[in-house]
Amino acid sequence: MSPEEPLSSRIGKLCRLTGKFTLRSGQVSDTYFDKYLFESDPRLLREIADQAVALIPPGTEVLAGLELGGVPIAIALSLATGIPAVFVRKEPQPYGTRKLAEGIDVKNRRTLIVEDVITTGGQVAASAVELRERGARIESVLCIIDRSHGDHSQLDQCACSVISLLTSNQLV
Repeated sequence: MSPEEPLSSRIGKLCRLTGKFTLRSGQVSDTYFDKYLFESDPRLLREIADQAVALIPPGTEVLAGLELGGVPIAIALSLATGIPAVFVRKEPQPYGTRKLAEGIDVKNRRTLIVEDVITTGGQVAASAVELRERGARIESVLCIIDRSHGDHSQLDQCACSVISLLTSNQLV
């Protein structure tokens, strides 16, 4: 991969896998984007963060990285911007702090949900509801790869707009 190649091409070559895959949504797909391959590459993750910084809505006070793939992206964005990050579990653990969002308090803070890949947005919508129950002010989710083909109905239902760095069609 050459650094002169567009970011979308490099991510596509690195993380687009073909075969038969069951997605988190339960859908079966012949294409899978192994996001851990780009999230574990420090140079590529830095470049992704550098490009995604421009997509962060003005006034964002907290970056909420969803377990597990949204966490490294939230950290990279936090390092690039100075905006604090929290790490959002799928459900609170029955031990320790028992928090859903680990890190600073999200109450009354304009919070941007950060996710690696969105297909249906079901987990993002559920996390948005739970974070709002804890007082977070959420309007948007930033994802690196949007493979929804424009169907954001679950996120529309919870009044979350989707901001995408890349769509699956761009990862050729």
